[in-house]
Amino acid sequence: MSTLADPSSGHSAPADPSSGHSAPAGGRPGSLAARQAELVAALTGGAPVPVGFDARMVEAARVALLRKRAGEVARHWPLLAAALGERWPGEFARWAATRPTQGSLRDGWDLARELAAGGELPAPAGAELATREAASRYDGRSAPRARRAPTVRRAAGSVVLQLFGRVRVLRGPA
Repeated sequence: MSTLADPSSGHSAPADPSSGHSAPAGGRPGSLAARQAELVAALTGGAPVPVGFDARMVEAARVALLRKRAGEVARHWPLLAAALGERWPGEFARWAATRPTQGSLRDGWDLARELAAGGELPAPAGAELATREAASRYDGRSAPRARRAPTVRRAAGSVVLQLFGRVRVLRGPA
């Protein structure tokens, strides 16, 4: 069996006869695609850190990715992020820690719905959610689609009306 030098460790690893490449870190067999999928799952879905990776470094990358993801969701859902204020980063990280991203629009939508179901959605974010619900149909599994039929939603002292593709928010007396 031939060996190849692993430049990062200074050690040589047995070469894979079919590809001529060195074995994966830690000598663990498996395809590169499978190892990459395990790493992505650990970074984005809360899966265990794959063998051969530094758990501290993976955790640091996971936290950074959650922070970036929270910023992207806040751009699509500004009232949700603003209404949660200082709680936003922690609340989003708690919610997203075990959920792979579905895209920032859908992530915010799912979080807003979960907070609303638990009675924890602040009023401005409730109006933002009602506006989205009036304008688009979203089942939680596939991409949102524009509504065609007239729709009315209520939230936080407001009525949201969608008619002919236009959305109007009617505020109640203050």
